[in-house]
Amino acid sequence: MNTSSSTSSSTSASSTIGTGTGYDNDDARWAAVQRRDGGADGVFYYSVRSTGVYCRPSCGARAALRANVAFHASGAEAEQAGFRPCLRCKPDQPPLAERHARMVAQACRLIDASEAGLDLDSLAEACGMSRFHFHRVFKQHTGITPKAYAAARRAGKVDAGLATAGSVTEAIYAAGYNSSARFYASAPARLGMTPTAWRAGGSGAVIRFAIGACSLGAILVASTDKGICAILIGDDPDLLARDLQDRFPAADLRGADAGFEATVARVVGLVEAPGVGLDLPLDVRGTAFQQRVWQALREIPAGQTVSYAELAARIGLPSGARAIAGACAANPVAVAIPCHRVVRTDGALSGYRWGVERKRILLDRERDGGEGGAA
Repeated sequence: MNTSSSTSSSTSASSTIGTGTGYDNDDARWAAVQRRDGGADGVFYYSVRSTGVYCRPSCGARAALRANVAFHASGAEAEQAGFRPCLRCKPDQPPLAERHARMVAQACRLIDASEAGLDLDSLAEACGMSRFHFHRVFKQHTGITPKAYAAARRAGKVDAGLATAGSVTEAIYAAGYNSSARFYASAPARLGMTPTAWRAGGSGAVIRFAIGACSLGAILVASTDKGICAILIGDDPDLLARDLQDRFPAADLRGADAGFEATVARVVGLVEAPGVGLDLPLDVRGTAFQQRVWQALREIPAGQTVSYAELAARIGLPSGARAIAGACAANPVAVAIPCHRVVRTDGALSGYRWGVERKRILLDRERDGGEGGAA
């Protein structure tokens, strides 16, 4: 194989590689190789004359001498020049992130299809990875562990079955639980009420609520005996009440008594001074991922903001900005779970369930130490 002449030919043609990408000259491409820049993967490839292989820019192999390196627009071009794919970075296969995503999707399908459940060793073996590596990659891509995903999916099957099964017990066993005890142990925290009540749209659950006014408009506060389950803000009090009814169509919704008025007052106080925080218990249900996001939201200090991408990285899901936005939109307790502190990457405000202008006011109040004008 005449790699010398091939390298010379490839080098002379490399001026057309990566045009407009920031890797449009050999110096920029070599710098990307030296720092193992994953952002350059797929934009160009490089070959090493002394080893006869070609690699991705992010390859972790030992650094080559610059004099032995040539650049190529594609893997096919490198192979035509006589080079073989590196066994370490596998440039002839999809990018590592894509391979990992496919592996995680495969694992999720296996979990979804399993009736009895698969242990970590079985899942890792099916995906061709070690136990430790599989666990790390799965959590990196989904934000939760395989065990948490399996538990959430199994519980979700019960949720879906509760509406149609002949009994709660039937739904529990149909979802793959070996006994009802494990499901009942976690159900109140996840559903916000007993499985029987949830199956009936809140039937039997007592939810106290009150609708009042605050500087952001109408506000509805609702609570079970475990804690606040809804804080809704809007322009129309009737629509807020309808929203609560849609959430719990068969619950026993009761107007606030004198004791509950104090709770409402504290929530209104939180709206007026969102930096103070709320020490009242919450009773919110959601998927395992939503609960993870909501907890991360509560850890953002008042007066600070993070982007959707930054929050995704904090929970170990660097490519999950869109999923983060979905969890924020599903937040049922305005201000108490401060999804208003999440902004776009450029700092712009968007995507607030209760209105972008309300989001701006809440952030202004936090930056000003709790004071702010009316909506």
